[in-house]
Amino acid sequence: MKRRTFVVASLALSSLSSLWLPAEPRAQSGWSSLLDGKSLDHFRPVGDANWRLEDGAVVADKGTGFLVSKEIYGDFEMRVEFWADEDANSGVFLRCQNIEKIGSDNAYEVNIFDKRPQAIYGTGAIVDVAKVDPMPKAAGRWNTFEITAKGSRLSVVFNGQKTADAVEDARFPRGPIALQYAPGTVKDKGTIKFRKVDIRPL
Repeated sequence: MKRRTFVVASLALSSLSSLWLPAEPRAQSGWSSLLDGKSLDHFRPVGDANWRLEDGAVVADKGTGFLVSKEIYGDFEMRVEFWADEDANSGVFLRCQNIEKIGSDNAYEVNIFDKRPQAIYGTGAIVDVAKVDPMPKAAGRWNTFEITAKGSRLSVVFNGQKTADAVEDARFPRGPIALQYAPGTVKDKGTIKFRKVDIRPL
């Protein structure tokens, strides 16, 4: 009888434990993958950049263009893994207002451009919104952006270091996200790779 009571108690504790186990996954819930290096299903190309999938990443090194998300986002957190060479001119555009003519005047551009002549808006900055000083370098290695857009506040963390923080800019409340490729300072030069884009609405 005692053994039966012990077994029943153990099963009850096991059931309670199974209720507690999902606590950690719930803390991570809400994240979805827009890019995993296997498909471009969540994006549409705009322009003539030669986007293609290679070795678990999406790559471009010719033309000029964007990969534009099919979904529209307002407030969100975003994680982006990217690789750029020193000639690359790229960026992550947030809340785009006109997908046929994307620019820093109608979206927020988190820049990837180590050779940008005006370095205060180079890699890690939000162009014409939040300067970076000193500008970090991205070339030749995999890097991570953690981007938060909540109302009029935008922030960028590059490889664990905050590089940009815009407290009051409410011009663009919602819009798709876009990944950019454009030639750098040398015509038709530069390579950009993105291997992960995860997002969580806030």
